[in-house]
Amino acid sequence: MQAAHDREGQPVRIIRRRAALVAPGSDEKKARKALSGSADEVILDLEDAVTPASKADARALASELVQEYGQTRPVSIRVNSRTTDWFAEDLAACAALGDALTSIVIPKVESRTDLVAADSLLGAGTAVSVQALIETPAGVGAIDEIVTGPRLAAVVIGYADLGAGLGRTRTAPPHQWLFVQDRVLHAARAAGIQAVDGPFLGIADDEPFREATQWVADLGFDGKWVIHPAQIATVRTTFTPTAEQAEQARRVLSTLAEAAARGAGAAQLDGQMLDEALAVAARRTLSMAGAGDEQ
Repeated sequence: MQAAHDREGQPVRIIRRRAALVAPGSDEKKARKALSGSADEVILDLEDAVTPASKADARALASELVQEYGQTRPVSIRVNSRTTDWFAEDLAACAALGDALTSIVIPKVESRTDLVAADSLLGAGTAVSVQALIETPAGVGAIDEIVTGPRLAAVVIGYADLGAGLGRTRTAPPHQWLFVQDRVLHAARAAGIQAVDGPFLGIADDEPFREATQWVADLGFDGKWVIHPAQIATVRTTFTPTAEQAEQARRVLSTLAEAAARGAGAAQLDGQMLDEALAVAARRTLSMAGAGDEQ
């Protein structure tokens, strides 16, 4: 995990989020299967996947699983939204997990105030980062403000609720989401945090899913949520540069470094002039490749 800081100087943990698998926090069998799988991050859900009568039990189970698995793999928890009666208790349970918990996903974030409220409830005793789930028209409209919130490591698009709020059909093709995707991506990049695409509204690893995944990868997103283990391999592959792309990125950075050491004002590689924009792209490629980590 990489160390970084939010806009207020607080440390946040940055991990590779190519494929983030959401599992119900109330179903131990499904949660353990997810935690034993190959997703880069597992998000135990206390919100949509849990009935009101099961909230307390799900919170307890998720806490136990984070303590069991959190030291060896990234595990996060999606809490209930700020407008619910469970928000404060969810955050208190998360704060008690310490370093075992990778991050907290805050649903239906519509303003920076939502993140400030979460930060206040978490207190100074934990440095756990948060992710903001953008799933309402108000959240999209306030995205430039939201990305300045405390502890923020990533923003995630939530298509189901957002589509319902917009009146958009569940079968809308990827290009019809371009405005939202670009708004979220631009704001995230300006703030120096990750932009993660939300889950495809289907569980199969089929052609529509692959097209939607490639679409957001080409846009520049860091990864994608999945709701079924069958989709993990495709997402990990799509968001991982090839060995050839990683090697080319290393050559770009090496050539620029050699030119700087000579005091040269320009550098060339394979007949192409190199500049800082290409260096930025090369560093991102290596970061996405894991900088030598196992893929």
